[in-house]
Amino acid sequence: MAQFLSRLADHGFDITRLRFATRTAIAACIAFVLAWLIGLEHPQWSAMTVWAASQPTRGQLWEKSLFRGLGSISGTIVGVLLVLSMQLHPSLLVIGLALWVGACTYIGNLQRGFVAYGTVLAGYTAAMVSLLDAAHPDQVLGLGADRLATVMTGIVVATFIGSLFAPKAATGELRQKVRALLTEMLAESASATPSHARRRQLLSDLASIEEGLDPHAAGSIRSRQSIRATRTLLIAATPLLLWKHGDSQPAGFRSHLTAASVALTDEDMSETLAALKASAETPGLSPRLRETLTTLSAALANWHADPHARRTLPNNIASPAKFAPLSVVLHRDWTGAREAGLRALGALLLFGGLWLVTGWSVGAFMLLGLSVMISLFSTFENPAQMMKSVFRGQLAGVIGALILRWLVWPMAETETQMILFTLPFILIGPLFVAHNKTVAMSFDYNMVLMLMSQPHWPLTGTFETSVAAGLAVIAAPVAAMVAYLTVYPANLKRRLDTLMTTMLHDLSDLAADPKALQGRSHWQARLYHRTLRLVRLSERAARAQTEAQDAALALLNLGHAAMWCHREAQANAESNRMAAHEMAISESDRRAARAALMRLAYLREDPTRARATLLRLQARHTGPEAALLREAVSGIDTLTPLLTTLD
Repeated sequence: MAQFLSRLADHGFDITRLRFATRTAIAACIAFVLAWLIGLEHPQWSAMTVWAASQPTRGQLWEKSLFRGLGSISGTIVGVLLVLSMQLHPSLLVIGLALWVGACTYIGNLQRGFVAYGTVLAGYTAAMVSLLDAAHPDQVLGLGADRLATVMTGIVVATFIGSLFAPKAATGELRQKVRALLTEMLAESASATPSHARRRQLLSDLASIEEGLDPHAAGSIRSRQSIRATRTLLIAATPLLLWKHGDSQPAGFRSHLTAASVALTDEDMSETLAALKASAETPGLSPRLRETLTTLSAALANWHADPHARRTLPNNIASPAKFAPLSVVLHRDWTGAREAGLRALGALLLFGGLWLVTGWSVGAFMLLGLSVMISLFSTFENPAQMMKSVFRGQLAGVIGALILRWLVWPMAETETQMILFTLPFILIGPLFVAHNKTVAMSFDYNMVLMLMSQPHWPLTGTFETSVAAGLAVIAAPVAAMVAYLTVYPANLKRRLDTLMTTMLHDLSDLAADPKALQGRSHWQARLYHRTLRLVRLSERAARAQTEAQDAALALLNLGHAAMWCHREAQANAESNRMAAHEMAISESDRRAARAALMRLAYLREDPTRARATLLRLQARHTGPEAALLREAVSGIDTLTPLLTTLD
């Protein structure tokens, strides 16, 4: 057996994927047969559900099954209501479906993980119920219940089989990766001659690990607590790779960081935290770097602590009161979500209207496929590119379904034989999943094969009708690709521009908000997470990645300058009278700080005036304040060329 698997690996098969897909295919066969034995009308939907719900680890399986069940229930309810509404007027079905799928797409793009999957699923589940049951409005309640029972059968089988064989998530491996990455980051930050290429690579690795955290949180509250602590640590460590420490910091800072890196390599957490504390307390250290190290120390202690004691930090790492603990504020693409929702709404209204006008007999299949393509794949970085693999997979699924229906099923003499003849076609699926050249299209092959394989005895219909239904199915990814390319084009450049614009808006809001000092940690955490997202999106090109890193550093420096200006401008407030007396801040200094904030609030519209205002403010100060403002001016110089390229 081992020799056979070795030969398969030599021919492009991934053995791990093959084992997982084989287990899933067997579960799909069991669900298919079980749903048929129960007497459900569409037993093939149970097999489709198994393919959709199965996951490689137990926690992911449980959580995805939960949200698939919740999404199926809500989608079924809406689907039944849509069928009932079309009795008043057929257009209400199309309009209601477009609004529902558009809303689910919008909300799903703002969520993460399996919650987002369940929300999007609720959208196209309503399409599956309403479009396939539209011809029988008088039986819609029974048909809706049948659909839901079919899906729940698949969920139960997938969960049961998966729970028997799926392993738990390997959290130890993740923690080891995080520890190794942080060790390298500390060593690189301690270097007197940092390597920019190395820093870019470490930042890319950090962004990659952070992006893949959500699946590890699935399945339990403790896992979520652990992943939240891990994300907090990664976000807290991000500025270590952004700021260019160089020779401007005292040598003692570097020696303590080196000691922390060595101690972390030896997994001596007490020594690591002590060295970080000593590094943060180095005389002459930049206040921003001191804040970064203090926040990092607290996050590292929290990450290392037991999940039930995470609120209690070690005695040797008490965080100074002036540095608020870093929050976990995740990036949400409000612009992209709105555009995805409007794209789904418009596409379904357009093609749904054409279906109603033309009366195309298999138009429901096309609209059903489009509702999946235009919603589920909107969360991908480049959905138009994905549609090519989807098209190939669905074409293979259509061909397989036609072979099954017109070459194999006619040989059956009973419905039982039809069911048995279908099982080998399901068991072909793992080969598509396991091979490196077909893995991208495998899911769509398995789903479309089942979608078009309705076992019904005796056989009815014509070959022409089956071909027309197949053409309608594969037309959906083509229509979706056109929508992705023409309506708010969902490509990498647009996503980068949108993210950069969002970060600029954050800076403008920060400068304009008189209560900005109260939300400092919130702003920092969100900027760091958006920085990681920016790096992740731009890493395909070295130049784009460098520009993203430089832009993030520039925004970070400008944000800290804005915070400093807020402190200057508010120094005469009742709560800050003592600070104003100690710093001897004049009224003209406060006016200059307020002017700088006003210019920063309109940085995108007029970067030249913002730069000039900061230069004048810099000339009024010396020491760390002047250095902070000088870096902010440099940040404007970095951002100015990028501002002209944004939409």
